[in-house]
Amino acid sequence: MTGTCTGTDWRQAVLVSLKKVDTQSAAYINDRCVKIGFYKQGPHTSAIWFPGQRIFLNPRYYSLETDPSDPLLLSILIHEVCHLRQGFALALSVYGEMEAWQLGFSVHRQLSGIAYHPNLVEFMSLPLSWDRDVLRRAQQLMLGYAGKSYRADLLPLYPIGKELVFWLGLGRSAEK
Repeated sequence: MTGTCTGTDWRQAVLVSLKKVDTQSAAYINDRCVKIGFYKQGPHTSAIWFPGQRIFLNPRYYSLETDPSDPLLLSILIHEVCHLRQGFALALSVYGEMEAWQLGFSVHRQLSGIAYHPNLVEFMSLPLSWDRDVLRRAQQLMLGYAGKSYRADLLPLYPIGKELVFWLGLGRSAEK
């Protein structure tokens, strides 16, 4: 589905900046007319995604005055677009968060040059895989970096369907 989107000059400037860093995320936002707005959130959240192709930035940190090429803004948009691409079940799993975190933080580091927090050094070295031990370690590292209010501890390791298959005793078939 390809659409023609209208939006603010700021949104268009963000898309131009994003395209220089990640053409796929910029195209996804443009082609699916993803709405980018602002919605009050807690202090530990930079942005959230919603079904229906919507991303809401936390107005505590972002506004129409934010530089459209801000490295943190662009990395967060890439993170949230990753979740929109994943779909609801995958996005609400440790695997989905791991994928989105690795994409977002790699872009942030590339753009800003800022060194990773020690938890992120190990996190970024983990392979994105269905291995439950890797996902448990990723979950621990996310909580160690973001704090307990992040609530990654509430997410299933796998998307809920695969998680159910695993817990029903069908085990390894959920990893395929």
